[in-house]
Amino acid sequence: MKTNEAILKRIEEICKEKGKNVCKACLNGGKSPSALYDLMKGRTKCPKVTTIKSFCEGAGITLSEFFDRDYFNNLDDDD
Repeated sequence: MKTNEAILKRIEEICKEKGKNVCKACLNGGKSPSALYDLMKGRTKCPKVTTIKSFCEGAGITLSEFFDRDYFNNLDDDD
C-alpha cells in the first residue's frame, strides 16, 4: 500500500467511525476540505501534515490516533 492510499483508507475509517464526512471534519478543524478532496481525486500526491492535523481536530482525534494503524508501518515506496 502506498502512503496516499493508507491516508485515504484511514480518513474513510475515521469518517465511518465518527459518523462524519470529510467536509464536516475539515471545516470543524478550521480548514477547507479542498486539499483532501484533491488527494481523494488523485490531483495531489503529497498531503501536508497540517491538512491531516486539521482533519483530525475536526474529527476529534489526535495525529497519533490517526497514524496508529499497522498498515502505516509497511508502506510501499511512493512514485
